Amino acid sequence: MDSKPTGYQRGSFRSWMAVAGGLIGAFMAILDIQITNASMKEIQGSLGATLEEGSWIATAYLVAEMIAIPLSGWLSTGLSTRRYLLWTTAAFIVASILCSLSWNLESMIAFRALQGFFGGALIPLAFRLILEFLPDNKRAMGMALFGVTATFAPSIGPTLGGWLTEQFSWHYLFYINVPPGLLVMAMLAYGLERKPIIWEKLKNADYSGIVTMALGMGCLEVVLEEGNRKDWFGSDLIRNLAIIAAVNISLFIWIQLRKAQPLVNIRLLAQRDFALSTVAYFLLGMALFGAIYMIPLYLSQIHDYTPLEIGEVIMWMGFPQLLVLPLVPKLMQKFDPRYLAALGFALFATSYYMNSHMTMDYAGDQMITAQIVRALGQPFILVPIGILATMHLQAHENASASTVLNVMRNLGGAFGIALVATLTDNLARVHLAHIKETLPAVSAQGYNYIAHTSSILQTAGSDAVSANSQAYALLAKSMSQQAYIKAYNDVFLIMACFLFIAVIAVLFIRKPPEKSPSDEPSEVH
Repeated sequence: MDSKPTGYQRGSFRSWMAVAGGLIGAFMAILDIQITNASMKEIQGSLGATLEEGSWIATAYLVAEMIAIPLSGWLSTGLSTRRYLLWTTAAFIVASILCSLSWNLESMIAFRALQGFFGGALIPLAFRLILEFLPDNKRAMGMALFGVTATFAPSIGPTLGGWLTEQFSWHYLFYINVPPGLLVMAMLAYGLERKPIIWEKLKNADYSGIVTMALGMGCLEVVLEEGNRKDWFGSDLIRNLAIIAAVNISLFIWIQLRKAQPLVNIRLLAQRDFALSTVAYFLLGMALFGAIYMIPLYLSQIHDYTPLEIGEVIMWMGFPQLLVLPLVPKLMQKFDPRYLAALGFALFATSYYMNSHMTMDYAGDQMITAQIVRALGQPFILVPIGILATMHLQAHENASASTVLNVMRNLGGAFGIALVATLTDNLARVHLAHIKETLPAVSAQGYNYIAHTSSILQTAGSDAVSANSQAYALLAKSMSQQAYIKAYNDVFLIMACFLFIAVIAVLFIRKPPEKSPSDEPSEVH
């Protein structure tokens, strides 16, 4: 980087502008993963889609994003980072507008896939710009800003989406990308140096790696996103896609290990610190997206919360971390980053444990304390882990490192959602069966409940037969709700255990080497 013309060197004003533009772009891309979730009913109604069909609106975005992330290193090197980011940001804006103009489900899925593909490029490149354009003594600050995109954006996505839909319409979920998208293009055009296209790099691409990666990662994402809704391997579609994913991912790994210039340098995983950091990133994605999936589901299923009411609870997972993020780089100068990351995961695990004792009276207000603890833990994870993962890497390894870390976080998120969805349904069935088994033992209470409820319904105007049927239905609903509450408690506890594994993983990372002031590169302003 020292050969750069004056004004483009590490730490210069132009470099900071490029990093800021990249971070805003990544924030938009990650925000769009969750922003449609709270408004899915309105979108489905407008497009004439069923609930199951509507799930593909989110899945299409995630599948395309997962394919785009591994391609970003190769394309940005061949086309130049500036050209690639400007093209993908412009295409992301156009795809967003097309989503708002969708006339049926098929067009929405196609445009969401385009939006995910072009948005997916923005996420790893924002991480890479921090590594390449900021001096080492400012990298922690850059990672703190990246933390806003990676953890804050998903937290406020449902809140912002619900508010926009309620105040305007669901179309504004996509219009909102236009102003910041244009700002990102202006910042990147100013901050990044013009470079020629390296045609040799584009021509000599690892096409076998590209094909096997796209098939493997794309099919795996569909399996994880749609598996629970389609009864996993009871579905021919899921079973066949799982086979395709397993075969192609295995081929991709084999091809990458044999290539001198692979699409993604997965040999980095042989380095202990980087491998442990990817485990931490995977578990972070799993816990973050698992919570964002599970809490709205609980509030809507058990307490009939509206999307906006759910958003008002979820936002407590986002806003408090903005108070902590600026402090983390300063704390890293005084404390071992491994201990800060372990503290972050421990707080995250504690927040899950706090949600594992819910009762029928446990609603949004009672969840806020756990949400705040969760929010306070996240900044202590992402900033130190980003530094620990890359502390021993060479400059030419940054592109692959960024790709691997971001793929693992996204995969962790998809795996976390699939895990909590499956566990919740299965454990709820187990608990419901147990409640039904114990019902004869308390049959007197059951009969008293039915008689009392039936009497109230008859007083309200129902006839005796209808009142009795309604009482039985209410009892069945109450039993189902109790079963699901017990299932949610179990899943929150299981996720807390996974996060304590992450605590152990980060403590096994080697301590970062001490740096003297002379090691720091000078900044050019």
